[in-house]
Amino acid sequence: MSLPTTPGPIGIFDSGYGGLTILHGIRQLLPQYDYLYLGDNARAPYGTRSFDVVYEFTRQAVERLFQMGCHLVILGCNTASAKALRTIQQNDLPRLDPGRRVLGIIRPTAEVIGQLTHNRHVGIFATEGTIKSESYTLEIQKLHPDIHVSGVACPFWVPLVEYNEADSPGADYFVKKRIDQLLRLDPDIDTIILGCTHYPLLMPKILKYTPRGIRIVSQGEYVADALQQYFDRHPHIEARCTKGGTVHYLTTENPEKFKESAQLFLHEPVEVENITLG
Repeated sequence: MSLPTTPGPIGIFDSGYGGLTILHGIRQLLPQYDYLYLGDNARAPYGTRSFDVVYEFTRQAVERLFQMGCHLVILGCNTASAKALRTIQQNDLPRLDPGRRVLGIIRPTAEVIGQLTHNRHVGIFATEGTIKSESYTLEIQKLHPDIHVSGVACPFWVPLVEYNEADSPGADYFVKKRIDQLLRLDPDIDTIILGCTHYPLLMPKILKYTPRGIRIVSQGEYVADALQQYFDRHPHIEARCTKGGTVHYLTTENPEKFKESAQLFLHEPVEVENITLG
């Protein structure tokens, strides 16, 4: 496969809309770059799919973003980061182009968590796939062996967001249920990571039912900080990212549906193009 060699946009991939919270956080800090966002909305959600399927879908998306000129792709999806990132980095990049990079969003959060928790008890809310992979627990304990990690899967939280029910009374039940479940696992938790990029849209409900004094960590700003530090350490990668301040959106789903839902995350109108993967 022949890939473009000229500089191009930063690619951001997600199974759906949640990665828009990552894109927003990155653009707040690094607005000068061009971005290409790809949502595989037609095949979302990824959270309950097998490792093999998530890897295959994610690889297809990464290859498409490479073909469209990206030298750096960020998996703005915790499930893809948990189930596909390492295989793509180790097996596919050497074959496709060893000079390109694919980064995830779990490690930046794991790196910073040691500075955020005071009593070393951390909770994770995430999809079933991310919790089962134990990616957060492994990354956090690799960097901070003294931190105790407890995780709870929240299967209904993504649909609440995707179907614009995040502010509904029904959301209260599902949010409170999982918070209570997590705190039963470890009543000493002082910091909770929102390990799915949809979950920040449930923040008002999460704060409503989380005891005061517990810190809620949303990933966007930490991923943005990590990207800026990555560029500082790898100027040759940064030089391959164009700077025009533009964003282009791609979806495998109906573009009109994407436009409508994207405004929930970005609070601005977007233009989007339909593509197919696979």
